[in-house]
Amino acid sequence: MFSRRGRPLTSETKKHVVSVKLYFDQSKLTPAEPSVKRTADALGIGIATVKRIMADFNRDPSLLNEPTKMRGRPVHSVSASYQASVRSFVRAANSNGEHVTLADIGNFLQENFADESFHKATLARTLNRWGFEFGKGVRSQHLKEKDHVVAARQRYLREMRSNRDPEGGTVTIRPEVYLDESYVNKNHSNDFIWYYGEDGPWVQKPTGKGERLILINAITKSGWIPGSKLVFKSTRKTGDYHGQMNWELFKKWFTEMLLPNIPKHSLIIMDNAPYHNILSEHSPPTRKSSKNSIKAWLEQNKIYVRDDCLKPELIEILTKIAPEPIYAVDELAASLGHKVLRTPPYHPELQPIETCWGVVKNYVARNCDFTVKNLIKQLDSGFDTVTAKTCAGILTKVRKIEDKFWGTDIGMDA
Repeated sequence: MFSRRGRPLTSETKKHVVSVKLYFDQSKLTPAEPSVKRTADALGIGIATVKRIMADFNRDPSLLNEPTKMRGRPVHSVSASYQASVRSFVRAANSNGEHVTLADIGNFLQENFADESFHKATLARTLNRWGFEFGKGVRSQHLKEKDHVVAARQRYLREMRSNRDPEGGTVTIRPEVYLDESYVNKNHSNDFIWYYGEDGPWVQKPTGKGERLILINAITKSGWIPGSKLVFKSTRKTGDYHGQMNWELFKKWFTEMLLPNIPKHSLIIMDNAPYHNILSEHSPPTRKSSKNSIKAWLEQNKIYVRDDCLKPELIEILTKIAPEPIYAVDELAASLGHKVLRTPPYHPELQPIETCWGVVKNYVARNCDFTVKNLIKQLDSGFDTVTAKTCAGILTKVRKIEDKFWGTDIGMDA
């Protein structure tokens, strides 16, 4: 039986369909049903599929060897897992002075990830979201990273390099602590398994992703921070884990489970999630603040403006004189002698804990039985697979990526 629930049929399967159909056509018995229906019933596929395969066969037998074209809508979303590969491709082309277009990016993805399809308009929006822009090069237009992304990366790398042994060793001035949030679903499992071809797969995976657990933790080069692991059940079935996180929850975890357990004078590294960037009450307003708060801050600093000024006018004045925003989490860390540093936007490859999440989730996927009780049990075992040796190895790889970014950025700037 070849029922595949909407998946494309292989060339071998199509040939089986033709053979069975021709056999029923040549049978001397008087059947109660047409050969098309008998073939469909025997192989567990639809009558329309049998007719379509036979039509192709009658038109040109060689069509059976061509891969089936996917029906329905094309994929209109590009996974963030391709972000690092695309960035490397664009930067390499830019450094070599090569002309890079949207078509070049699409061809690169198609060659390296042949199982995926990328809609052109969606790919353009994705590249913009990842911090790329289509602008003028030296002689022509090409894709490049946005200036604010390059500047943020350089500031981050400069801070990281100043915290490390100038001789190239692994010693750091401040201990480096990487924190992050993630999630895992009850039905998170491997999609591919070995099975006997004639029997087909016996493992029946439930439909849907199932209940979700939110994960928060932090690492150093010595492994997970003791006492910092937080796992709780999500109450929302849509969106990603950011929808379950908020400032109050993050603040409670940060003050009660992280700060008491990290080394003194640590450098705490995190991404730019919204709940990481809540403004302190001592912070100047930003362009996202209300018009009244911007006007009040300007007047407190002896900058008086007309009552009929529009918000864009106030923002224009604010950006010229306001210092950098002060974040509440930075103040909490600084009160105990720590310092917070944020990774540049769109750079998951600079966060080693992202790889640790991958190790944990892969372990869970290999040992999934589609129950929450087992998921919690396997999560504990999955966390144990991330050892000090694991973290040290990941950090070594990340440092090589940082050094490569630093060198190529300087080279392209020159």
